[in-house]
Amino acid sequence: MAKLRNYRKEYDEYHGLPDKVKERSDRNKARADAVRRKVVTKGDGKHIDHINPIKNGGSNNRNNLRVVSAETNRKKGSKNA
Repeated sequence: MAKLRNYRKEYDEYHGLPDKVKERSDRNKARADAVRRKVVTKGDGKHIDHINPIKNGGSNNRNNLRVVSAETNRKKGSKNA
């Protein structure tokens, strides 16, 4: 049987770190801006893709963002590398 995940511990040791919180905030802001501009809508299954990922120094400039399907965004490659 698989061991249950301790989400509180995960958040405290990784997701809650200041740099990770900032990256997540930047991703959420990019999506919210795209919804405001009516580029995407809630529930449309589209992702806002950062061409140069935020963790690699990318930004929320419009020339670094594109709308892609969820499948395409997942295929893009390892964003954790």
